[in-house]
Amino acid sequence: MTQETKSYADMLREFGGGLGLPKLDVDKLVEAQQKNIDALGQSAKVAVEGAQTVARRQRAVLEAGLREASNLARGFQPLGKLQDNFSLQTEFAKKVFEIAVKGAQESAATAKQSTGEAVKIIQDRVRESFEEIRGSITRSKST
Repeated sequence: MTQETKSYADMLREFGGGLGLPKLDVDKLVEAQQKNIDALGQSAKVAVEGAQTVARRQRAVLEAGLREASNLARGFQPLGKLQDNFSLQTEFAKKVFEIAVKGAQESAATAKQSTGEAVKIIQDRVRESFEEIRGSITRSKST
């Protein structure tokens, strides 16, 4: 190949080879990037599934609260004794609060778990990626 027809990449390879710079296995790097993309996809899937689970749980909590409100409304007798009405309202508020707290705790635990799983997928892939990059670099032989 003449000097005029050499590509810049070829000239850089020759220059790097002459200096003893590491050579990269491009196929391994492409494969590693594909694995990185796959890991991001898995992580996103786990995060979405976690968010859907949290949303379903929050909906269940809301429905439970509305059921309690309906039960209270059916049992409410405005002409009854004031003390009885107050007692019913207090009981209702306590039940709704307990349902809300339990739901919030479960939602937080689910969100924490799914986020942790999503982050772990990325962390594991980063570790693997470093090992793959180390494995793809070889020292060129000086001529």
